[in-house]
Amino acid sequence: MEILLEEFYKTDLHLDKYHDRKLSIDENSYQIIGITKSGKTSLIKSYLLSLKKSSYLYIDCSDIRIDVYELNEQLQSFCNRNKIDTLVFDNYTPEFKFVNVSQLLIASEIDYDIDILEKIELYPLDYEEFLAYEHKYDSSALNHFFQLGGFAIMHKLYVDERNLYIQKMLMHTLDEIEFEIIKLAAKFMSQKLSAFTIYERLKQNRKISKDRLYKSFTSLHEKRYIHLLEKYAHTKATKKVYLCDISIKSALSTEKNFGRLFENMVFLELLKSKSELFYAEDIEFYLPKRDEIILCKPFADERRLFKKLESIEAFIFTHKITKITVITMNKEGTISHPLATVDIIPFDIWALGD
Repeated sequence: MEILLEEFYKTDLHLDKYHDRKLSIDENSYQIIGITKSGKTSLIKSYLLSLKKSSYLYIDCSDIRIDVYELNEQLQSFCNRNKIDTLVFDNYTPEFKFVNVSQLLIASEIDYDIDILEKIELYPLDYEEFLAYEHKYDSSALNHFFQLGGFAIMHKLYVDERNLYIQKMLMHTLDEIEFEIIKLAAKFMSQKLSAFTIYERLKQNRKISKDRLYKSFTSLHEKRYIHLLEKYAHTKATKKVYLCDISIKSALSTEKNFGRLFENMVFLELLKSKSELFYAEDIEFYLPKRDEIILCKPFADERRLFKKLESIEAFIFTHKITKITVITMNKEGTISHPLATVDIIPFDIWALGD
């Protein structure tokens, strides 16, 4: 194990051209949590490459050459002897024991809720981060975002490789049942979907226990491959399901519905704002702490918007809504309403505004 630790210590880290993310690492100790290909390793390497080479030790816990027992036995003395200040466990699992160093960084899909570590939750690129990869900041950039989604790796792949890459990535990362669940989630994106509905569908074609299905569904949610949105004031109502990235939709399903894709994209932007968020009947997103409703209408005209506002007027009045934001593809303006301010905002302007 000593030989392998020496190899880890002496190997130069490599990082392709890196675009800064909104989140960054400082001298504190962190757990970086995120799905595969969300940028955890790149974030860590970018930080390490700003340090003195001899001051850190980077260990990828998925390396099959590692004997965990031996590594745990020898790691503290190795760090002491080489004066390691920063220790990194990438692809961390709890079998690896922490040692006494100035800074500890771990990266994983699962949130292990470790008290001594601050958390960084890393998602695929949002629209503002995506723009760092674009040559022009115009309507073509937004269309490109719809095509590629938030995985940075997609910028390096040819068009004919992208869907197959995502399929292989998910099949490698998820277990068999989790993969079947996310395939169904892709079909039901931005719609109500329960674990029971998934169970009823899957059991028609395969033998599966309800407990196994529910456990895999929970795991997929906890690892942030799918997100669930609760209905306001109805905790037992079926939740709406959203994908961790819009590119998964086209990779796993041939069904086309731009409106649902657009809604999922808006949800992912809201997710990173940490705002309390719900859906309501005929309302995509309700933010109670901001007294705001967000409607996703990529191509709606004013006549349809007026009809929509009439249909939800009781909700607007009852919940004292003061702001209604209508997110579109390219329409912009305001609508007069007696109870609330109604702003019509193109997605790219809205996403870059916060």
